[in-house]
Amino acid sequence: MKKMKIYEPAMCCPTGLCGVGVDPELLRMSTVLETLKKHGAIVERFNLNSAPAEFIKDNIINVYINEKGTEGLPAVMVDDEIVITGRYPTNEEFTKFLSLPEDVLGKRSRHKIVKAVKKKSDGCDCKGGCC
Repeated sequence: MKKMKIYEPAMCCPTGLCGVGVDPELLRMSTVLETLKKHGAIVERFNLNSAPAEFIKDNIINVYINEKGTEGLPAVMVDDEIVITGRYPTNEEFTKFLSLPEDVLGKRSRHKIVKAVKKKSDGCDCKGGCC
């Protein structure tokens, strides 16, 4: 299985979910990472404030920070290669980079949606599954 590491800028706590104004993107990240963990995905998250040694220990991220500074964070690595900088992955990117099924993060394929609508109508010839 592929391994992902997310290197984040300094935040008040490891998840950034403390304080008065919670960033919705950080909330999404926490939810996504918890879901991925339940599906056996390996995703490590490092905050510059709470895990600075990780930024020094990993040569690839160390070189990146020395060249781009912390303004380039977050930086996302998959199997020791930086794949995204300056933002977090979308749900679709998470599943693609980690080689997981599309619906792991709640996205359902069009085929499944059509099938669900047909099933909901119970054969009463309703349009779109609504009676």
